[in-house]
Amino acid sequence: MASFNVPSVAANDDGWGPVGGPAQLDGVPYAPFGKGDKIGRVSDFTAAGLRYGARFNNQREPGVAVFNFFANEDEDSYQLVDSRPVQRSRGGPKQFQQNRFQQNQRRQQEEAAAAATAKRQPRKQQEKRQFQHFQRNDQRQLVYTSSVDIRPEWAVKEQIPFTALAKLTCTPPELSDLSFHGSLRFYDKAYDRVTPKTEVKVRPTRAAAHNVTVSDDPVVKKYAEEGKGQVFMTDTVLTTIMCAPRSVYSWDVLIRKEGGRLFFDTRDGSQLGQPTVAETAPEGVAEDKDSINGVQQLRAEASAINRHFSQQVLSVDVEPKKCGETDPFADIDLPNGATPASVAYRYRTADLGNERTLVVRCAVDAVVTMKSQEQLVSVKALNEFDPKLTGVDWRQKIENQRGAVLATELKNNANKLAQWTAGALVAGIDVIKLGYVSRAHQRNPAHHVILSTQAVKPKDFAMQINLAMENCWGIVRALVDVVAALEDGSWLLVKDPNKPLLRLYSVPPDAFKEDYAEEAITETEGNADVDGEGGDDDDKDDE
Repeated sequence: MASFNVPSVAANDDGWGPVGGPAQLDGVPYAPFGKGDKIGRVSDFTAAGLRYGARFNNQREPGVAVFNFFANEDEDSYQLVDSRPVQRSRGGPKQFQQNRFQQNQRRQQEEAAAAATAKRQPRKQQEKRQFQHFQRNDQRQLVYTSSVDIRPEWAVKEQIPFTALAKLTCTPPELSDLSFHGSLRFYDKAYDRVTPKTEVKVRPTRAAAHNVTVSDDPVVKKYAEEGKGQVFMTDTVLTTIMCAPRSVYSWDVLIRKEGGRLFFDTRDGSQLGQPTVAETAPEGVAEDKDSINGVQQLRAEASAINRHFSQQVLSVDVEPKKCGETDPFADIDLPNGATPASVAYRYRTADLGNERTLVVRCAVDAVVTMKSQEQLVSVKALNEFDPKLTGVDWRQKIENQRGAVLATELKNNANKLAQWTAGALVAGIDVIKLGYVSRAHQRNPAHHVILSTQAVKPKDFAMQINLAMENCWGIVRALVDVVAALEDGSWLLVKDPNKPLLRLYSVPPDAFKEDYAEEAITETEGNADVDGEGGDDDDKDDE
């Protein structure tokens, strides 16, 4: 059994607690303390901690100095590895003021040099900058003339701003064929290999397409009598209305309503259908009759290029493809001894809602065989007239930077490309062949060369140029509803030459006949009279 020793217990007769301390603590100093004293920072060796410790030690009682820390003499034996003396910074208040003075002096010298350079600048350069500034202002203030002379007796029935057209939308209708007339020649694929190094001259041709309005079209008359539709247009008129918000130049469409049927025609002498050039360019093109680069001159040049190019790229070695029925205009003689161009006409129908059916005549230029399948082709030409004005030289960029060339054309000719794309979608075209045609010499608008060609799909190209067919059909449907609500008669839809605005005029039936002798008014006076008659509408437009 383990033994247990009882420890000694000291008895305190006077009270409670120990009588004396343990024997092992004899001779150890004792420091009195107060319960309210703070212990302090026992392991803070920073400068703040050392200062706190010194202050804490100074607050102790004199009898406890034995606990203060004293440096040991052994620390004198420690030496730094780098015994070189520490260099003191030469900076200070005086040095800072001196640096600041030098900076100010240097800045004053630079400003004085710049002022002296400005004074020495040649006066011609200053005049050149001023001229460029005024020239930019003049370009922003280009004024165009109306496509038709507005008569004082014509009353305005409707005014439609482009902002309202941009908000219209509807589901695109399904188009179906009524008939296909004429014959089509095949596209020559050799032109797909043309490059600026192997450019091909544009050969003039005497071939021209028939420009027959829907009112004189025998096929349209037959469909109107059979009740196949209530609204009749050509693809040119239809796409012009569809892309109206993108247009800048003035255009007009003659509308005739009789017996609840609407015929959208082009008047005699109208330029509708002639491709524009640089219509939406940022700088714009002026109407200069003495310049080869005026609006009208470029428009006539582009029309001739498209007519020649669309016939030149067709193959003469392959038998043309018959489209079903004969050409309805084969018996109509063309002016100036021209021969009929190779083109086919496709009559299609679409439901516009409100018990109205559209019949549209579409033109098809060619056919091409791709992967053992025949595809319908629309042939169009983009023309370059001055690389300095367009900003891109086709001969240098067309091979390696075709995307940059096309992007420039999309910026400068947004309306024209949108009309071509919308027309291809309406006609059911499979491929659009774009030709890049430039002047052989910059100052000669009569001779041209083909630099390259490009094929695009209408649906993909419409997405690339942000062409929404929902908005296009919404514009057509809204305009048809406006005209259908009016009484029978003749109406003229005019794009204002200098405002994003459409005006619908009420015109006499013989307004565009040769025996119509009423005096026309100028554009400025016409706008003033129109504004006087329809002041409320103009106020809304200004707002």
